[in-house]
Amino acid sequence: MKPFEYNPPREPLNIIHRDDDLIVVSKPSGLLTVPGKNPEHRDCVEMRVKDEFPRALLVHRLDMDTSGVIVFAGNANAQRHLGLQFERRVLEKTYEAIVWGQPENTGVVKLPLIVDWPKRPLQKVCFETGKPSETAWEVLDRSGRSSRVALFPKTGRSHQLRVHMNEIGHPILGDRFYAKGAALEASPRLCLHAKSLRLRHPDGGAWISFEDPVQF
Repeated sequence: MKPFEYNPPREPLNIIHRDDDLIVVSKPSGLLTVPGKNPEHRDCVEMRVKDEFPRALLVHRLDMDTSGVIVFAGNANAQRHLGLQFERRVLEKTYEAIVWGQPENTGVVKLPLIVDWPKRPLQKVCFETGKPSETAWEVLDRSGRSSRVALFPKTGRSHQLRVHMNEIGHPILGDRFYAKGAALEASPRLCLHAKSLRLRHPDGGAWISFEDPVQF
């Protein structure tokens, strides 16, 4: 695992959508979602959003190394509504990644995950104490030693996509936690992007979709 160095990108956040209930932004790779314990880790998506929209409330997180769509609530009622959608798995999330090797065209990974306590924040597969976790994938393109895939998480465990792809022998390029050797060195950043999020709007319940173009 590569040592942690926090050098967050300085460019302003791209606001994808804004209304009274939702603030949807494009998170860059390398920026924490919430503040870390140390003062130098205060800069994060949450603080930047609150600087512009003081009433914004956190709903979910993306890993620091992951880029893409992230949504904040504009008020407490919207936060509860959105939180339930995440809890009940009502939302539809699509990620895009570049993985090492040539996986089958489609497939599903069902491996239970739990924190690897001595090595936290790393996660591990454990059939005795792990929580059920499921990820579907579809190959979008193939190029030499790697493949571009769409990932569809059915659950939302920490590091789920990273661990699942690594466990089937196709680590995500640039993954400083799980990839090794050529797969780690193949990219200066984690090639994982939250491309789209489809949810029910807190005001009225209509389906609404947001998309962020892939950044690698």
